Amino acid sequence: MAQMTWRPDPDLLDRVRRAAVQRGWSMNEYVSAVLNAATDPSLAGDDAAQLRERLARVGLLVTPTNPRRRPDPKAVTRARRRAAVGAPLTEYVADGRR
Repeated sequence: MAQMTWRPDPDLLDRVRRAAVQRGWSMNEYVSAVLNAATDPSLAGDDAAQLRERLARVGLLVTPTNPRRRPDPKAVTRARRRAAVGAPLTEYVADGRR
Protein backbone atom coordinates (compact mmCIF):
# COMPACT_ATOMS: atom_id res chain seq x y z
CA MET A 1 0.00 0.00 0.00
CA ALA A 2 1.32 3.46 -0.93
CA GLN A 3 1.66 6.38 1.46
CA MET A 4 1.05 10.08 1.02
CA THR A 5 2.27 13.11 2.98
CA TRP A 6 -0.34 15.79 3.60
CA ARG A 7 0.37 19.22 5.09
CA PRO A 8 -2.99 20.80 5.96
CA ASP A 9 -3.43 24.01 7.87
CA PRO A 10 -4.33 23.38 11.54
CA ASP A 11 -7.98 24.40 11.12
CA LEU A 12 -8.55 21.97 8.24
CA LEU A 13 -6.78 19.19 10.11
CA ASP A 14 -9.02 19.78 13.13
CA ARG A 15 -12.17 19.68 10.98
CA VAL A 16 -11.03 16.44 9.31
CA ARG A 17 -10.26 14.86 12.70
CA ARG A 18 -13.67 15.83 14.07
CA ALA A 19 -15.48 14.54 10.97
CA ALA A 20 -13.66 11.19 11.22
CA VAL A 21 -14.39 10.87 14.96
CA GLN A 22 -18.08 11.66 14.39
CA ARG A 23 -18.27 8.67 12.06
CA GLY A 24 -16.14 6.41 14.23
CA TRP A 25 -13.50 6.18 11.50
CA SER A 26 -9.76 6.66 11.51
CA MET A 27 -8.46 9.76 9.74
CA ASN A 28 -6.99 7.46 7.09
CA GLU A 29 -10.40 5.86 6.42
CA TYR A 30 -12.09 9.27 6.29
CA VAL A 31 -9.52 10.92 3.97
CA SER A 32 -9.54 7.84 1.71
CA ALA A 33 -13.35 7.91 1.49
CA VAL A 34 -13.36 11.65 0.70
CA LEU A 35 -10.69 11.28 -1.98
CA ASN A 36 -12.47 8.28 -3.47
CA ALA A 37 -15.76 10.19 -3.54
CA ALA A 38 -14.03 13.19 -5.12
CA THR A 39 -12.31 11.19 -7.88
CA ASP A 40 -14.64 8.31 -8.78
CA PRO A 41 -16.70 9.45 -11.79
CA SER A 42 -19.20 6.63 -11.33
CA LEU A 43 -20.36 8.21 -8.06
CA ALA A 44 -21.98 11.27 -9.85
CA GLY A 45 -23.75 15.06 -12.80
CA ASP A 46 -20.91 20.64 -12.96
CA ASP A 47 -17.78 19.83 -10.90
CA ALA A 48 -18.89 21.28 -7.56
CA ALA A 49 -22.32 19.64 -7.82
CA GLN A 50 -20.73 16.31 -8.69
CA LEU A 51 -18.41 16.47 -5.71
CA ARG A 52 -21.26 17.38 -3.34
CA GLU A 53 -23.36 14.55 -4.75
CA ARG A 54 -20.52 12.06 -4.37
CA LEU A 55 -19.83 13.13 -0.80
CA ALA A 56 -23.54 12.91 0.04
CA ARG A 57 -23.76 9.40 -1.45
CA VAL A 58 -21.05 8.08 0.83
CA GLY A 59 -22.33 9.99 3.87
CA LEU A 60 -19.53 12.55 3.92
CA LEU A 61 -21.33 15.75 2.97
CA VAL A 62 -20.93 18.04 5.97
CA THR A 63 -23.32 20.91 6.54
CA PRO A 64 -21.63 23.84 8.29
CA THR A 65 -22.80 24.32 11.86
CA ASN A 66 -22.48 28.11 11.55
CA PRO A 67 -23.99 28.93 8.16
CA ARG A 68 -23.07 32.28 6.70
CA ARG A 69 -25.78 34.89 6.64
CA ARG A 70 -26.24 37.12 3.65
CA PRO A 71 -25.89 40.81 4.46
CA ASP A 72 -28.98 42.96 4.48
CA PRO A 73 -29.61 44.05 0.84
CA LYS A 74 -30.32 47.63 1.97
CA ALA A 75 -27.00 47.77 3.84
CA VAL A 76 -25.20 46.49 0.73
CA THR A 77 -26.86 49.18 -1.41
CA ARG A 78 -25.85 51.88 1.10
CA ALA A 79 -22.26 50.58 1.17
CA ARG A 80 -22.09 50.58 -2.62
CA ARG A 81 -23.28 54.17 -2.76
CA ARG A 82 -20.68 55.24 -0.18
CA ALA A 83 -17.94 53.36 -2.02
CA ALA A 84 -18.77 55.11 -5.28
CA VAL A 85 -17.94 58.54 -3.80
CA GLY A 86 -14.47 60.02 -4.19
CA ALA A 87 -11.57 59.60 -6.54
CA PRO A 88 -11.09 56.36 -8.43
CA LEU A 89 -8.44 54.02 -7.06
CA THR A 90 -6.35 54.48 -10.23
CA GLU A 91 -5.83 58.15 -9.25
CA TYR A 92 -4.36 57.17 -5.90
CA VAL A 93 -2.13 54.56 -7.51
CA ALA A 94 -0.95 57.02 -10.14
CA ASP A 95 -0.24 59.66 -7.45
CA GLY A 96 1.86 57.15 -5.54
CA ARG A 97 3.99 56.44 -8.60
CA ARG A 98 4.93 60.05 -9.26
